[in-house]
Amino acid sequence: MQKKKPKQPKCTGSFTIRHMSGNEQSNQHHDHPDEWIPQHVLITGGAGFIGTNLAYYVAEHFPTTAITVLDALTYAGNRSNLDAMPADRFRFIHGDICDAPRVDAICSPESVHNSSSVAQDGHSLPPIDAIIHCAAESHNDNSIMNAAPFLRTNVDGTYVLLEAARKYDLRFHHMSTDEVYGDLPVDSPEKFTESSPYHPSSPYSASKAASDHLVRAWHRTYGVRTTISNCGNNYGPWQHVEKFIPRQITNILSGRRAKLYGDGEEVRDWIHVEDHCAAVMQILTRGTLGETYLVGADGCRSNIEVLHDILTSMGLPENDFDHVRNRPGVDRKYALDASKIERELGWRPQHTDFAAELKNVVRWYADHRDWWEPDKDATETSYAAQGH
Repeated sequence: MQKKKPKQPKCTGSFTIRHMSGNEQSNQHHDHPDEWIPQHVLITGGAGFIGTNLAYYVAEHFPTTAITVLDALTYAGNRSNLDAMPADRFRFIHGDICDAPRVDAICSPESVHNSSSVAQDGHSLPPIDAIIHCAAESHNDNSIMNAAPFLRTNVDGTYVLLEAARKYDLRFHHMSTDEVYGDLPVDSPEKFTESSPYHPSSPYSASKAASDHLVRAWHRTYGVRTTISNCGNNYGPWQHVEKFIPRQITNILSGRRAKLYGDGEEVRDWIHVEDHCAAVMQILTRGTLGETYLVGADGCRSNIEVLHDILTSMGLPENDFDHVRNRPGVDRKYALDASKIERELGWRPQHTDFAAELKNVVRWYADHRDWWEPDKDATETSYAAQGH
């Protein structure tokens, strides 16, 4: 079914593109002597949840940077997410990151000499000088049912992009997940650090671990200018209804009961997507090449605590949900030590009032039914077939 054009965002956590004064621009992000500002960034997967938020973040906070989004528009991507991007420095390309000739053509500096390298309003764009690799198959349940798309996109696609970055000497930032480290005991005070060993549990996390290793190898062997970030569970606007928080919100909004895997004691390290976007841009513009940075907001909460918060914010009793079967091999706890990015780059999360931010997210989904309703029935049918 074709998705309707969403209404403009109306709440905190969404980005409204505005014109900033010179003083505002200089004080936002561009006051560090070692900062490198890309002239044109390619965001892969930019029509998905994190990619959409990142595209708007770059558009607002980096007003001299052109933006190209490359997205295959699978079920989790929505072209209309990007309708409010600035037409004079933005273009969208429908394509697959595994299509090596297409990726090469997009990244080639020679592309500025043909008609394809123009913004939506016809302005010429400068050559791409940075890639932020956000595209991924990311839903654990889907990876358990069929791992093949995860290996293709997350491993083969990363290889294709790294080869383009190597050929054209592009800055390359790879967005990854805390799931590559496996899990921690629920009652452990330990947190993952950049030196924690990899111990992925699912086909999804294994594919992301493989892509991380490719990035490190291309930096060491070929000198590609790379960085990696591993982040916790994001929440915010434009997140597909298959994910935990929007699934519960949209269940309730559509007259269904909320669902909880197992006993709900699994702990996740939650971060607002805008804080994640800010961290990524700090790493891209100021990070040390070859380094990895963990991005976390000290937001550890169990699934049942998050569900209770959702129910409370929507005026329902805390016990108004159904338990469903847990997924196989589920990780018990993720927790991230973000002291490195805080110490070295000065990044700090700003959206730290989880209850208040959750209310904003609930409001966003209530205001954007035309965005998520076309996907809701199929998503719940798929979950029911898996016993979830």
